Amino acid sequence: MCGRYFVDNEMWREIRKICKQVDDSKLRVTAGDVRPTDLALVLTGTEQMQWGFTQQYQEGLLINARAETVLSKPSFRDSMRHCRCVIPAAGFYEWNKDKEKVTFTMPESKNLYMAGIWQPTENHSQFTILTTAPNKSMRPVHDRMPLVLKPEEIIPWIQDWDS
Repeated sequence: MCGRYFVDNEMWREIRKICKQVDDSKLRVTAGDVRPTDLALVLTGTEQMQWGFTQQYQEGLLINARAETVLSKPSFRDSMRHCRCVIPAAGFYEWNKDKEKVTFTMPESKNLYMAGIWQPTENHSQFTILTTAPNKSMRPVHDRMPLVLKPEEIIPWIQDWDS
């Protein structure tokens, strides 16, 4: 599960390098914590999206989707097939059993890229983060973690609809 992530100043500079055509003055996103319902920049093109899928007949937000079952769930199936995105971050947070915030980052890089999917809506498009089984560092804190992409997997994730 990923319930909050953050973008630090270095990651924000990296995002601006990747998206050179983005006019910073039109974005309402900056460095700092990103919470469900916040607008955030995701890599699909240049669009800001709101974190969390809303459903017509269900209350609450769907902020995460299990990578293992995303194609079998009606809420996510079309997005997985046609609307993939990458959520850039410096890291993410999770809370342990003692309700202490634990920060997770990539040890070999200052940048973290989470696999996501999005859906168009009337006001703002919405995105959700794909999750997977936890790795060794995450396991003591939570039973799920974001599906993290390597930099070379970003373009294939967004553009390769056969995978």
